[in-house]
Amino acid sequence: MLHLTQVETMGMVLLRLALLLLLTFSSNNVEGERDQEVFCGACKALVDELLYDIRKVNPKRTIDVGSFRISPDGTQERSKVPLAKSETYLTEVLENICDRMNDYQLQVDPQTQKRTFKRFAPRKDEKIYADFKKFYFYSDAYKPLKFACESIIEEYEDEIFSLIAQEADYLADKLCSEKSGLCEESATHTEL
Repeated sequence: MLHLTQVETMGMVLLRLALLLLLTFSSNNVEGERDQEVFCGACKALVDELLYDIRKVNPKRTIDVGSFRISPDGTQERSKVPLAKSETYLTEVLENICDRMNDYQLQVDPQTQKRTFKRFAPRKDEKIYADFKKFYFYSDAYKPLKFACESIIEEYEDEIFSLIAQEADYLADKLCSEKSGLCEESATHTEL
């Protein structure tokens, strides 16, 4: 009877080891692969939403930035920057921006078969928004787009702040192609 228990124990150890190896190898494959179409689409949608929020802010509004410490000579290193380009404002916007990925859908160009994400939902300040909200649109299909958006913000937050502070033209191309490599180079410099 003792012999049978040892065999059972050995079998359980081997089973656990096999499961551990299987999980280790399968998680490396999933973790290393990114769906370029989804990440590129999420990056462009993120830029689209970000630029929309920046345009809504009055360009005359500013915020004080810098240190509140007084230097030995009695001065403070403070300056005013446009609110829409401040790290404070951008951080606030980026906190919930990925929730808006539900407003995008995957579209396939019938001629080129190129797949892109396009915004289909109206924005809150558009007249049709009230009628649109009477309908409920939700799909699990947007979850990968939302996850990609959150991953991009986590990985490239500093680059986003820097590009906006520099007033970079063609923000989608700069962030999505040049800085992150998530999209192929765009020759046309188009924003969503």
